[in-house]
Amino acid sequence: MIKVTLAKGDGIGPEIMDATLSILDAANADITFEEIQVGEKMYLNGHTTGISNDTWETIRTNKILFKAPITTPQGGGYKSLNVTMRKTLGLYSNIRPCTSMHPFVQTKHPDMDVVIIRENEEDLYAGIEHQQTDEVVQCLKLISRPGCEKIITYAFEYAIRNGRKKVTCFTKDNIMKQTDGLFHEVFNEVALKYPQIETEHWIVDIGAALLADSPERFDVIVMPNLYGDVMSDIAAQIAGSVGLGGSANIGQECAMFEAIHGSAPDIAGKNIANPSGLINASIMMLNHVGKNKVAEKIHNAWLRTIEDGVHTADIYDPIMSTKKVGTKEFAEAVIANLGELPKQLPSVVYEESTPLVLPKYQRKPAKDKKIVGVDVFVDWHGEDANELGAILQKLNNDALELVLITNRGVKVWPHGFKETFCTDHWRCRYAAKDDVLLDKGKIVEILQAGLEHNIDIIKTENLYTFDGKRGYSLGQGQ
Repeated sequence: MIKVTLAKGDGIGPEIMDATLSILDAANADITFEEIQVGEKMYLNGHTTGISNDTWETIRTNKILFKAPITTPQGGGYKSLNVTMRKTLGLYSNIRPCTSMHPFVQTKHPDMDVVIIRENEEDLYAGIEHQQTDEVVQCLKLISRPGCEKIITYAFEYAIRNGRKKVTCFTKDNIMKQTDGLFHEVFNEVALKYPQIETEHWIVDIGAALLADSPERFDVIVMPNLYGDVMSDIAAQIAGSVGLGGSANIGQECAMFEAIHGSAPDIAGKNIANPSGLINASIMMLNHVGKNKVAEKIHNAWLRTIEDGVHTADIYDPIMSTKKVGTKEFAEAVIANLGELPKQLPSVVYEESTPLVLPKYQRKPAKDKKIVGVDVFVDWHGEDANELGAILQKLNNDALELVLITNRGVKVWPHGFKETFCTDHWRCRYAAKDDVLLDKGKIVEILQAGLEHNIDIIKTENLYTFDGKRGYSLGQGQ
């Protein structure tokens, strides 16, 4: 018998989980659940991560987590446990199918059938933030080649396994040329290995517009973490309702299944929440653990219930719906339809299969990495960049010289514009002089000289080339 870790969550979590468990029991899923406590109560009881060490061990032992939505308390600097779980357990791939239930659930896109595959471990969700000056805070966007290769390869393998024809990539690499540029570059590399799959790339803003306007043009869409978070909610909503969406979080060793929506504390305990998102997550879980026929039975029963017009309040429509029901009653209707097939919506057939898990990532050989300069960030409350430039030129040494000052990324020295608004946060770029083989000791000399001139240096970023290719961005206007 398969053992799964169970978290009933916060807000509406316990009631939609109980509804889903009743369906799994009625369908003879034959799964043993080991319940854990995570989320709001754990935060408020002094566990700043929202989870105890013993609970981590339970999850790691069972490998599969079935989780209802949880609440992260506002204020107090609490980190999202959802993000922590995905990253700590290496759940790099988030899969969110978004399919129209037309005409039984209202949508402007009756032919929509899109799968969003979201990178789950990095990007801005690294959560590395600092206040660096009175006026400026920073959030680091981390994109790695292993992270890109894993999620993009997963997207193509998912397409092959599920009979999908096209994989689309969304990035913003016209602006973020290093981070999103790497994601796009890896997408192009991986795509060459799958000539049978059609590919395309869109800048995320126009891609989002196309997704909202004509989602039927898309099939599988893969994207970095932040865009995937936003786009998957949009896709679920325009398909019919965020309340219908389930998701899978897949890693090398562990997997987590959950609804895509939040804990909705404002409607908790009222028996009005739609359990469909968690039901669909349970279907994905059943397929993952090899119980494909149970997944098929529940999925078809759920489709038949939607088709019968038995709807919770979020999708109820006076014209298409036949009955408005609560959380428990919806689950009872699904149970009553076990063994039935939908009459108009396409029924599903799940063949026996093994989980889609990629081989362990193998690192590439190291590139030739050379240091060619340093960006020195300073906190300075003046307004004239020329004045700051004159001060910072005094730090030049026989290997490094000041070549650029930017403010919020825009070049303000040399030859800046007086119209450019500047904060107290300045990036000051020192580049190696011609034909100088730079060593880090020369950077230390710059920093020491800065201290001697009472310059408030808040951070540095070394500038490198990799196999001769520049590994840093130019200033805007440079």
